Amino acid sequence: MMDKPSAPATDRNREPILDVLRERFADRRQVLEIGSGTGQHAAYFAAALPWLRWQASDVARNLAGIALWLNEARLANTPAPIEVDMRHAWPDLTFDAVFSANTLHIMGWPEVQRLFAELGRRMPPGGLLTVYGPFNYGGQFTSDSNACFDASLRAGNPASGLRDFEEVNTLAVRAGLVLLDDHAMPANNRCITWQRSAAHPG
Repeated sequence: MMDKPSAPATDRNREPILDVLRERFADRRQVLEIGSGTGQHAAYFAAALPWLRWQASDVARNLAGIALWLNEARLANTPAPIEVDMRHAWPDLTFDAVFSANTLHIMGWPEVQRLFAELGRRMPPGGLLTVYGPFNYGGQFTSDSNACFDASLRAGNPASGLRDFEEVNTLAVRAGLVLLDDHAMPANNRCITWQRSAAHPG
């Protein structure tokens, strides 16, 4: 029998992230989580935000572990996790908000570009995107720990690494997303929210 996967950092960062989501997603109804990982965030946030239908997603190899967390939680607002892979075609999805935590530095840059391009095509006017994780600003690390983290990521996969906020925001603007806020979070992380402009053609 498979044990539930566990990421200790998830338990440490979930409360500060929840504070942001509780405010930003107060009027949302359907959230797509990109890169749900272990599934811990999905189970926790869906329980804390019961008015949301929380759709967990990830690459195929992670879906079974996510399902273990969701099945144990037995929540009415968490459908079965689905495959969303930046290397493949997306399924048809309906959502008015997207959340993703600690994914942009794991993806290769072409996958980050694909993510924002897909959101530009699929996100409805007024839709929200909230991303959590570490970022560089002005091409500089914001802490020694982030620099060490980046080095460890690139040692394991040269395509990974902390992303520059300015480059990511450029992708967001091209996709028709407008920056709403950029919250400083514990452990040198950020929680950034964009909103899709109604004027963008999609």
